[in-house]
Amino acid sequence: MTTETTGTAATAASIEAVLVGTASEQARLLRRGELSARELTAAALARIARINPGVTAFVEVLTRSARWSADACDREIARARRRGQVDALAPFCGVPTAVKDLNFVRGARTRFGSRNFPRLWSPFDDRTAAQLRRGGFVLLGKLATSEFGAMPVTEPDIHPPTRNPWMPGHAAGGSSGGSGAAVASGMIAVAQGSDGAGSIRIPAAFCGLYGLKPSRGRVANAYGLPDRGILYTCGPLTRSVDDAAAMLDVMAGLSVGKPHWLPRPAIPYAEAARRPPKGLRIRVALTAPIATPVHPLWRAATEAAAQLLADAGHQVEFKAMSAGTVDEFIPLYQNIVAGVPSARLELLQPATRWLVEHGRQVSAARARKIFLELSHRVHAWVGDADLVLTPTVFGPPPAVGAWSALSGEAAFRAAAEYGAFTAVFNLSGQPAASVPVGRSPEGFPIGVQVVGRETRDDLVLAVSRQLEQAFVWGPRVAPSA
Repeated sequence: MTTETTGTAATAASIEAVLVGTASEQARLLRRGELSARELTAAALARIARINPGVTAFVEVLTRSARWSADACDREIARARRRGQVDALAPFCGVPTAVKDLNFVRGARTRFGSRNFPRLWSPFDDRTAAQLRRGGFVLLGKLATSEFGAMPVTEPDIHPPTRNPWMPGHAAGGSSGGSGAAVASGMIAVAQGSDGAGSIRIPAAFCGLYGLKPSRGRVANAYGLPDRGILYTCGPLTRSVDDAAAMLDVMAGLSVGKPHWLPRPAIPYAEAARRPPKGLRIRVALTAPIATPVHPLWRAATEAAAQLLADAGHQVEFKAMSAGTVDEFIPLYQNIVAGVPSARLELLQPATRWLVEHGRQVSAARARKIFLELSHRVHAWVGDADLVLTPTVFGPPPAVGAWSALSGEAAFRAAAEYGAFTAVFNLSGQPAASVPVGRSPEGFPIGVQVVGRETRDDLVLAVSRQLEQAFVWGPRVAPSA
C-alpha cells in the first residue's frame, strides 16, 4: 500500500481493511510511510458517518480538529523518516481513537450523558485526553456514556440508545457503551473507557472485545483528584490484548509522559503481555452473591478457560465468591454518583435520580467505612491467589429499553446484577480484564474475567493473551457493521 494511489478503489478498500485491524498495525504502516494519517482519519470519519447513525457510539465528531491533528502527525512522521528517527515517534502517532463523554476534550462538549450539562464546552484536555495526545493518537470525537456513568447500559435521554453492533436489539453495555460499540463496529481500533463497577469490562463482554481496568494508581485520575480511595479508573477497550498493553503503556505514562503513583513495572506492558507466566495460583468463581444464576453457556466458557489454564500448568481451584452483596454496596455507590456537581434532580433519569437523591444522605465517613470494609473482604476472599477467573457477566446483554418502565430503584437493582463479578474488584483496586472467548448460538459474545493482584497488570495481560490465542472464535468486528 502506498500513498501515491490515494483515491483509487483499491486503496480505499485497503485502508478500510487497515481501519478494522489493530491499532498497532496501523501505527506500523504509518511509520513505514505506507499509509498517511490523513487517509486513515478520512476513512474513519467516513465509516463513522455511515455506521454511527444505527449504533450511536459517537455523540460528537470533531471532524476539523481531527484532520488538523492527522496532518500534524503526517508532518511529524515525515520529519522523523528524513532524520532516521522513526523510533522516537510517539507510539500511536497518527492512529485514530476517541474519548468517553465523561472526559474533557479540548474544543468539545462534555455532557456526562445527561440533560444537566447541555452546553459544557471545554477549552482544555483533561489528564486522560492529554495523555492520549502525547501518545500520538488523533482524537476523532466523544463517545456515548450512560448518565453520569452510573448504569451498565448506555441509554441516556439526550440521544438514541447505544446499540450492540453484534445484536442491535440489545445493549452495548455501559457506562463505556459508546467505546465498546465504536470498536466492535470498526469505527476505531481502540477506545478509552472508564470503569467504576465494571464500566469497561461489561461493554467488552457484551461487544466481544478485550477491556482492561488497570490497577488503582496505574493511570492518573482524569480530573486530577487524589485517587487512592476512588473506585473508578480509565483503561483501554480494544480488539487485541497487544493493543491494550501498548495503550496502557501510553495511558500509564510508561512510553510517554511520566508514571502515576504506583511503582513503575520492570518492563513495558507491551513486552510483559508476550511473556507467558507459569505455575500461577488461580481461583475460579462461578457464583456471586446475587439472585441471578450464571447462564449455562457463560458458566461453561469460564470452566473451559479454567481447564485451559490448568492444562498450561497453572494451579486452579474453584471457590464461590463471598465478598459482599448489592445492598452493602449501594450506599457507597449512591454517595459516589451524588458527588456530581450541580445535578438537578428533575432533569435526571429515574435510576440516576434515585442514586443521587439517596446518595446525598450518605455521609463521606459512612461511605469510606463501607469502602474499607468491603475492600478488606475482597482481599480476604482472594487470599494467596495470583489470579482470579470468573464470568465477566452472568449472561447475555439485556434488550435495549429493558428497564425503561421500571422505577429508579428497580432499574438500578436489575442493572446491578450485571456488575456482580466486576464491582468487587473496583473496591479492591485490583487489575481486571474481560477476555472474549466465544459466542452463543444466537450470536452473543461471551467473555471471562481475569483479575490479578494489585500492581500485577502484567500477569493479567499475559494470561489474557494465553486465553486470546486459545479461543479464536471469529472476527472481532461485527458483520452488521
